[in-house]
Amino acid sequence: MFRVPCNERQDLKDQAEFYGFDFYRIDNDVYWDETAYYQLSLKQIETHLEDPSNELEQICLDLVDRVVKDDYWLRKFCIPESSWQWIADSWQNNELSLYGRFDFSYNGNSPAKLLEYNADTPTSLYEASFFQWQWLEQQVDSGVLPRSADQFNSIQERLVRRFTEFKRNNTLHLAYCRDSIEDQGTVMYLQDCAFQAGHSTSLLPIESIGVDDSGQLTDLDDNQIELLFKLYPWEQLFEDEFSCHLTTTKTTFIEPPWKAILSNKAILPLLWQLHPNHPNLLPAYFSGEEKGGLEGGFVSKPLFGREGSNVTWFHPRKGRIHQSGSYGKEGYITQALAPLPRFNNNSTLLGVWMVAHEACGLTIREDNSPITKDTARFVPHIIA
Repeated sequence: MFRVPCNERQDLKDQAEFYGFDFYRIDNDVYWDETAYYQLSLKQIETHLEDPSNELEQICLDLVDRVVKDDYWLRKFCIPESSWQWIADSWQNNELSLYGRFDFSYNGNSPAKLLEYNADTPTSLYEASFFQWQWLEQQVDSGVLPRSADQFNSIQERLVRRFTEFKRNNTLHLAYCRDSIEDQGTVMYLQDCAFQAGHSTSLLPIESIGVDDSGQLTDLDDNQIELLFKLYPWEQLFEDEFSCHLTTTKTTFIEPPWKAILSNKAILPLLWQLHPNHPNLLPAYFSGEEKGGLEGGFVSKPLFGREGSNVTWFHPRKGRIHQSGSYGKEGYITQALAPLPRFNNNSTLLGVWMVAHEACGLTIREDNSPITKDTARFVPHIIA
C-alpha cells in the first residue's frame, strides 16, 4: 500500500460541476483530493479487506439475531422499549438492507482492525462509486495511470441490482436533510441508481414528511409513502416528534429498523465478547466495564455518534485528543487504540462498502488529526 503523488486534472472544477459533485470542496477547502492516490495490491484488497469484511458482515448479522431476542442487550444498546417489537419484526420478516460501510485502520501489512460499522447512514458514496471510477478511467486514458490499473469498485452495479429486489409497484421516496448539500448529493445519486433499477422515484427533505389522519407518513402532495429511503439516523428518528407513528405506519424503510442495532457502537464490545481475539476486531468494552487489552491506548466513543464527534483518543505517550460534539448522553464504549497509519503526515482511514451484505468498494479518507472528521479528504485508489 503506497501513497503516490499525482497531478490534479486541469478541468477538475468543470468535471465536478458537470456531474453535480457540489461538495467536491467543503467550506472552501479541499474535500475531493486527487493530488495523490493510494496503490494497493490485489492480495491486499481481496485477502486483507474484502474477505474480512464479508466475514464481519455475517458476524454482525448473527449479532442482530441475538440482540433482538434479548431485553438485556436492547437496554444496553439504548434502544427505546417502544420500538423493540417493531425492530424484532423487521428482522424476522427479513426486511432488506441496502448498504453499509466498515471503517478500518489498515497499513497494508497488519490485519485490518474494525473501528466501527456505518450501517445506517454512510456517506462518501457518490464519490467512491462514481467520481472515483471516472477519475480512474480518465487517468488511464490520459496515460497517467497504466492500462492495467484497476479499482476495488463495483458499488454502482451492486446498488442498481439491489434496488431491483425492493418492490417496484409504488413510488420510492428518498429523503435527505434539507441543510446538507452532501446528503442531498448522496441521495440524488441513489435516486439515479433506483431509477436504473426500474423504480418510480420522488426526492424530498425529511423535514417535509408529514402524517395523515390515519397515522401514515405522507409526502408534499399528501400521498402516503409506502417505500422510503432515508439518509437520517434511526436514533434521531426515535426522538422526533412523529416517532410515535413509526411502529404503526405501513411504510417500508431503507435501511430497515433492525439496522438500528448495527449502527450502534454497542456492537463493538458485544462483537469482542462473542469473538475474542478475532484478528480484525479490537478489545472493546462498555464504559465502566473495561478489562484487558487497553494498555497500548484506547478510544472513547459515544454509542450514537457521527464523524468523530465526542470521540476522545488516549495514547500512553502522545497524550489525549478530544473532538467536541453534541453526542454522548446515552453513554460510551471504550475500544483499544489502533492508530490510523500515517502517509505523508496524513492519518489514513479505509472504508469498505457493503451492498446486499457483500463487499464491493473502497473509500479512503485522510485527516490531519488521528480522529477522522466530516472534513477528512477523499483520496482515490487503484489496484496495481
